[in-house]
Amino acid sequence: MQIIGLSLRVTLSAVLIASVIALPLGAALALARFPGRNIVIVFFNALMGLPPVVAGLLVYLALSRSGPLGSLALLFTPTAMIVAQTVLIVPIILSLTRSVVEDLWAEYSEQLTSLGAGRLRAVPTLLWDGRVSLLTGILAGFGRASAEVGAVLIVGGNIAGHTRTMTTAITLETSRGNLGLAVALGIVLLGLTLILNALAWSAGQWARGRLG
Repeated sequence: MQIIGLSLRVTLSAVLIASVIALPLGAALALARFPGRNIVIVFFNALMGLPPVVAGLLVYLALSRSGPLGSLALLFTPTAMIVAQTVLIVPIILSLTRSVVEDLWAEYSEQLTSLGAGRLRAVPTLLWDGRVSLLTGILAGFGRASAEVGAVLIVGGNIAGHTRTMTTAITLETSRGNLGLAVALGIVLLGLTLILNALAWSAGQWARGRLG
């Protein structure tokens, strides 16, 4: 239960932080026009496939004693794991948000402009209007985080009772030959993912019903 609780706390915290960062930035990137914009878009699209071990290594170097954030003593703590998962999730939510908001702006730009809403002022409206589609991006980020092993293993250390999550525990118990516990944790992880996706799908259906 401690492993399951820590896994949920780390993953949900990372998803929340990544959403707060990526949703407004993705919408701003969709609507803003500046030199090098296409390069920024390609960069974030490429980061969607960032290998978890590379993300973990970057966070490890930043949080290590000789790193710029070493004085915070966050390495091998749940906070470091949240940071690593956030780094992995932000590009996913940001890129999907940009795509959704670009489509909505193309559809409603004339209407919003006539109401006096410029590009950046239209960001809250477009985010709210695209909330059902954006939920898909957030779920994609949750899926990436909940299944992650490499990054959290590097920055968390898989310390029993402190930084051991379901994915790292499954890896450890499988290597030990303790397949019963590994399978049980795998079933719990799959079940939690299915429950959250079912709740999100139900919320989307309810929202579509209210919007007609």
